[in-house]
Amino acid sequence: MKKTKQAAMKTGKTHRGFTLIELLVTLVIVATLLTLAAPRYFRSVDKSREAVLKENLFLMREAVDKYYGDNGRYPDNLGDLVTRKYLRRLPQDPITESDTTWVIVPPSDPATGVVYDIRSGAPGASASGAPYSEW
Repeated sequence: MKKTKQAAMKTGKTHRGFTLIELLVTLVIVATLLTLAAPRYFRSVDKSREAVLKENLFLMREAVDKYYGDNGRYPDNLGDLVTRKYLRRLPQDPITESDTTWVIVPPSDPATGVVYDIRSGAPGASASGAPYSEW
């Protein structure tokens, strides 16, 4: 005996759902979209980290210059910029995700202080090919 569609609906035994082929096609479409979007996402994350690094270096160098202008000497460490309120807190290096990896460049005359310039201690190079340590 062959059940008709109406008879199956009356008994409540209809089979609803997706076939295996429909699920596989959907997964292939999602995977294709991810392969297109993921590289762009990771490139944008790297670009934003580099932009934050440039901004942090600019702000810290500006704070060192203001410290020198006010005190006639460079700070003895980066913590002096925070304790003397030139910075609220020491910013993180977004590449290393740490505030302890900054590289301090001393002035040519050691009698004028310790922190003349700040560089990133991050290994590697930026998207443009310049090493982070040269920024």
